[in-house]
Amino acid sequence: MKQARPLVITNAQVVTPGGLVRGAIRCANGLIIAVGAEVGAQSGDEAIDALGKLVAPGIVDLGVFAVDKPAFHFGGITRAALMPDQSPPLDLPSRVGFIAKSGKPDLWVHPFAAATRGLEGRELAEIALMQEAGARGIATGRRWIADSGVMLRLLQYAAMLDLVVVAHAEDGGLAGEAAATAGEIATRLGLPAAPAEAEALAIARDIALAELASARLHIRQVTTAKGFALVREAKARGLPVTCGITPAHVMLSDLATADFRTFTRLSPPLRSEADRQAALVAIGDGTVDVIASGHDPRGPEDKRLPFADAAPGMAGAETLLAMVLTLVRDEVIDTPRAFDLLARNPARLLGAPAGVLHWYGTVSRF
Repeated sequence: MKQARPLVITNAQVVTPGGLVRGAIRCANGLIIAVGAEVGAQSGDEAIDALGKLVAPGIVDLGVFAVDKPAFHFGGITRAALMPDQSPPLDLPSRVGFIAKSGKPDLWVHPFAAATRGLEGRELAEIALMQEAGARGIATGRRWIADSGVMLRLLQYAAMLDLVVVAHAEDGGLAGEAAATAGEIATRLGLPAAPAEAEALAIARDIALAELASARLHIRQVTTAKGFALVREAKARGLPVTCGITPAHVMLSDLATADFRTFTRLSPPLRSEADRQAALVAIGDGTVDVIASGHDPRGPEDKRLPFADAAPGMAGAETLLAMVLTLVRDEVIDTPRAFDLLARNPARLLGAPAGVLHWYGTVSRF
């Protein structure tokens, strides 16, 4: 979208990769062309005084399960990567193309192509054609691909196309129909549970296959200490492995499932307090690359059920920024790192352009 006049936002604290910069942002023809203390309004510019407030990139939410424009707008999300777990799944170029064209101009929706037909983990989908239709990555969805041969072929194909593979990390043989993480809480509540090691086993295999295929691998949610250790070690060896987490797994442990509160029925399930503390360390030391909402709103018909029968998922887009800023408040991370997790890193994984300003309407105050 072309701007009628250059736009200058003055008196701002600008979030940049190098840190906070006090100054102004100058934009022309939809592009951010200058940031800094020396930047100022010129004759003919449209100028807005930020009154010393923070000016930051729009959030790039990597891996949502529903396109929810009101929630995204409320949460400051300007780009959302949609998981292929739709009805029907995003396993055909026509479906991917339809999603890729939706949302604009005030929201960019980037579809992840289904890795396999019907997300069943058996036969690779038409990945190259879906890339041409607008897919920004390939995802296994809510399931782990159990067949290592299929997963290796997927990673090899993705490497040829330079697409990132977004993987779910739970060994299906161990996880089964579990609704909780094995431990004291699950035992006390009598819930079907799986050991936390189901995650580490899945991550270890997928990292080994990604190394064999020279492919980029993003593990959408890592939630256990052993899982973080595996990702940390892979990064130390220079492998193109990244990982994410949702605020729910940072802020809550399996203690929150007491009294069978089904809003805490998630996939993967909430972990122990020790694992939650490990997540905070991993966010602070750079092991975690992305914090995403995992936005998957559920209605009463899905949640007003016995805990094990309730559908996993919760809304998260509206509160994503607020939850991450609590980590800044608690000095787990600083503000630039927060927006690396929310915007810069997910945009890089998607191959989304940097330095673009989407400007609609007039702002009279901040």
